[in-house]
Amino acid sequence: MVAKEPEPERVEHEDTTQPIKVRQCPECGSPKLMRDYEVAEIVCMDCGFVVESKIADRGPEWRAFDHEQRAKRTRVGAPLTYTVHDKGLSTMIDTRDKDIYGKRLPPAQKAQIYRLRKWQRRIRVADATERNLAFALAEISKIGNNLALPKNILETASVIYRKAVKEHIVRGRSIQGVTAGAIYVACRQCKLPRTLEEIAKASGVDKKQVGRNYRSLVKELDYFIPPPESNPYITKLCDQLDTHGEVEATAYKIVKAARETKPNLISGRGPMGVAAASCYIASVLTGGKKTQRELAEAAQVTEVTIRNRYKDLLRYLMFTISL
Repeated sequence: MVAKEPEPERVEHEDTTQPIKVRQCPECGSPKLMRDYEVAEIVCMDCGFVVESKIADRGPEWRAFDHEQRAKRTRVGAPLTYTVHDKGLSTMIDTRDKDIYGKRLPPAQKAQIYRLRKWQRRIRVADATERNLAFALAEISKIGNNLALPKNILETASVIYRKAVKEHIVRGRSIQGVTAGAIYVACRQCKLPRTLEEIAKASGVDKKQVGRNYRSLVKELDYFIPPPESNPYITKLCDQLDTHGEVEATAYKIVKAARETKPNLISGRGPMGVAAASCYIASVLTGGKKTQRELAEAAQVTEVTIRNRYKDLLRYLMFTISL
């Protein structure tokens, strides 16, 4: 008798490409398997062998063509989020004082709903840890709104702060300083061009305190933070100064040539200063007519810094840049 192959473990997510590690590929032995619900197959990510076909689709049975249809047809609540202290799993009593048909509630029911709403707010925050998380995650959302940060940065910063609370790193430190440091760690991890000055200004915390909390979080939580690159800052500067695409492309070439010709030329330097100097050189070469003062104000660095990086880049790259 031929033994039946055990049925693979099913995941609970609706991702179209969900990597799984519960089985091994029978062809190459790799544990990196991916579920692709668009073609209903489990595929090995290393050799491409189809491990299983015609798998069940765990997505919804309905379709939606716009946001309004999706909101009407969905039968579940909001997705899980780490930016709320209870992860968005609790319920909220609406403040509009209307029933399901849109009619206003009578005064007696209004008073009852008011008491229920008050006790609901108290129950959601049970102990000191919950109060700490509620205040800190609200601060993260406020800083994110001031800096127009994307949702993934806020989620990452919230996870970092939760780990800091679990490891008792927050004790003895201000909540605003730790939240600002967590946001800077998230920006560095996701390679989003945000400087310490911008985060300090948005959070109302001193720049030195933000840097101190950032270093503490990286050390205590054992994070690996890659060194900052200049390319995202080049894009940011060109967007702020509204330069044409040729300036940005030339600045990319300058930084690439510097990295290939003399890596020590830009390693250890401030990425914003290197980006501002490369943008200045590119604007001169392409006729963009951007002054050092304009670049210094946009990059929040001094003109002396731009001139120093400018001289270093010209000294080594004058004959290696091909336009």
